[in-house]
Amino acid sequence: MLPIVLSSTSVYRRLLLEKIGLPFTCASPDIDESPQENESPEKLVMRLAQTKASSLQLNYSNHLIIGSDQVCVLDNKITGKPHDFENAFIQLQKASGQCVTFYTGITLLNSKTGNIDTRCELFNVYFRELTETEIIGYLNKEKPFNCAGSFKSEGLGIMLFERLDGKDPNTLIGLPLITLTDMLIRQGVNPLTECS
Repeated sequence: MLPIVLSSTSVYRRLLLEKIGLPFTCASPDIDESPQENESPEKLVMRLAQTKASSLQLNYSNHLIIGSDQVCVLDNKITGKPHDFENAFIQLQKASGQCVTFYTGITLLNSKTGNIDTRCELFNVYFRELTETEIIGYLNKEKPFNCAGSFKSEGLGIMLFERLDGKDPNTLIGLPLITLTDMLIRQGVNPLTECS
């Protein structure tokens, strides 16, 4: 089996990848993540996932490299990470009673053969009608300021929702493991049959 590299410094993606039980290393992709003019959310996350994986190809020339990128969209606008309380409050106020769609791009690059597989997974989050007190209480407790959408679904953020709609709940956190498993199997790596 080729060694696996996760092209990310995200602790959330690292924790998700640990779930599949295969050894891997992490490396930081050094790329420009700015959207291109008139680029759709789907094209943006697929391009960035592929660029993140490809950015490690020279240093990891005999590996399976995983790249992933995510944006959330509300009212047809890409919503980034809030970075502070005020922006997070505004984001959650806008999301209250609305549907937010997460676009997660994932790439698996076989740097030995040059084979590259890139896909996009969608996940819809339907928010309850939230009061200002609930939003403030949530932000004070969880401080999700480095999370797209201003929440952590794996934590208290789940209480903000009316319902979730998507193939894989891991997608919402940033790494669609169902899709990644299919990609790995297509490269001859089955997490359920590989020796650890």
